[in-house]
Amino acid sequence: MSKNYYDAADLKKFGKITEWNEELGNKFFDYYGKVFEEGALTAREKSLIALAVAHTEQCPYCIDAYTKDGLQRGITKEQMMEAIHVGAAIKSGATLVHGVQMMNKVNKLEM
Repeated sequence: MSKNYYDAADLKKFGKITEWNEELGNKFFDYYGKVFEEGALTAREKSLIALAVAHTEQCPYCIDAYTKDGLQRGITKEQMMEAIHVGAAIKSGATLVHGVQMMNKVNKLEM
């Protein structure tokens, strides 16, 4: 039997983070709840953003949660995949643009 490092059942335990520091845990959940309220962005748009970020952060719990949430909000699998590609493009671009920093350093050291 193979056991994964991440246990899907742990996602249901997320609310328990308040047990070891109730004040900060509650503040986090208050903030989290506010962030996902309808505002300038719809809850559907926020769910799609969250799914893309979940992939760039490589959080399996978030991927599971926001895949399910997105489907419940009518986000299609094609929209999900496109959002993931947007996240991947930004992540790879951010990595590559730091190559300019390396190039600048090489140029200084070669002087």
